[in-house]
Amino acid sequence: DKPKVSHKKDDLTKIEGIGPKIKEILWAGGINSFGQLAAAKPEAIKKLLDDAGPRFKMHDPGSWPRQSQLATDGKWKELEKLQDELDGGK
Repeated sequence: DKPKVSHKKDDLTKIEGIGPKIKEILWAGGINSFGQLAAAKPEAIKKLLDDAGPRFKMHDPGSWPRQSQLATDGKWKELEKLQDELDGGK
């Protein structure tokens, strides 16, 4: 039996502005959960995106930590309301 890995990865695509490719970039950068994303500085997230190549430079992660905090807290209704106000994660 293999030991279970305790590093659960959240589906970060639930955050407005994050798609499957960006989710992979964040995971590769060590941001695997909503809690980790909530604690991350937007500048650090932006650096991960910039390092991933020019097609990711246009993304603005400014609201991602705030959205992730709501997800971490299980406040899905509030997250949905916030996402309705956002446009493409900005």
